Amino acid sequence: PDDIITMEWLAENVVGKVPEFEELTDEAKRAGADPSVFAPAAVKRCGLFQGAELVAKGGGTHSLKSLKKGLFGKPAQMVFEMDVKDVQDDRFELEFHYCPLVKAWQKQGCTDEEISDLCDWAMCGDRGIGEAYGCKLDLLKTIARGDDVCHLIYHREK
Repeated sequence: PDDIITMEWLAENVVGKVPEFEELTDEAKRAGADPSVFAPAAVKRCGLFQGAELVAKGGGTHSLKSLKKGLFGKPAQMVFEMDVKDVQDDRFELEFHYCPLVKAWQKQGCTDEEISDLCDWAMCGDRGIGEAYGCKLDLLKTIARGDDVCHLIYHREK
């Protein structure tokens, strides 16, 4: 048991950092850009790229079982304290009981509203990944908005 690394230890000892809210927004504002307009699109674009890579690594299949294997394996399940509720070819439901991003943003002194915005922007990457699999992502709950879990459902519309 002494050898088990906790999420608190991980959050305190990871080298590097998540960009602070002001680092992401101040320079954009100085240039006349509204971060709430470009950030979601930029993050989604990254997710689309990441999703295409995951599809390719999974042999070209668009099965959500492949997404689980490629992105939500044991390491991710441990970091996010994840419960996989259901995984099928066309539906994948999961819950996160811990979010290291929220923890980092709290540590940086972000307000609850800023954390909610940053989470919304970050989830655009997950939406892009889902789109690369031909699916939509429903985000039913988020830790960033004060819920006890992040509850995600990827699903293919028929």
